[in-house]
Amino acid sequence: MTDTPRAVLIEGLSTLRLAATEAQLDQLMALTELLADWNQRVNLTAITEPFAMVRKHLLDSLTVQPWLAGPFVIDVGTGAGFPGLPLAIMNPTLRFTLLDSTAKKVRFVEHAAKTLGLDEVEAVCVRAEQWKPTQRAASVVSRALSNIPEFIRVAGHLVAKSGTLLAMKGRDPAPELTALPREWQVAGIERLAVPGLADERHLVRLVRPLAP
Repeated sequence: MTDTPRAVLIEGLSTLRLAATEAQLDQLMALTELLADWNQRVNLTAITEPFAMVRKHLLDSLTVQPWLAGPFVIDVGTGAGFPGLPLAIMNPTLRFTLLDSTAKKVRFVEHAAKTLGLDEVEAVCVRAEQWKPTQRAASVVSRALSNIPEFIRVAGHLVAKSGTLLAMKGRDPAPELTALPREWQVAGIERLAVPGLADERHLVRLVRPLAP
């Protein structure tokens, strides 16, 4: 039955073929509760209905899971922690840095990571193009940036030589791909399906084969 948000989450994870422990289910649901609580005082998200939060925050974030590589992941423009926090919950052996330039959102991400026991999550308040990490990431993901060439501009320097930029998009992203920088190429375009949503979703995987 899918008469509770947790049941919707369990069914959605099954549809995505993702296995979660009871502890991970508890963490994912606790994340939505923390977000709802903070959102009463600080405007973090327009999505506040519990079932919508499960589908549009948790399950939408986790559609990228099959293409995620570690050991280090960066989420650019994480907002209130999506997709980074759900991915961190499902991948406890990986390290995550979640970037956003809005201080109130970073404060929430820090609080949520601490409350949920996500010791491998770091939140940084910075514009991605200005951040100079000590280590480049195997996966750099974003579902916030609307334009793929802009994503490359602000986050391309964060990707390891053999790493991948993962751009989570809505409608067919093909028109955006005509203006890619010469040193980048499309490794694949995946059509994503978020359980319970009819909205169109795509994932564009970008690599830099000529990276020094």
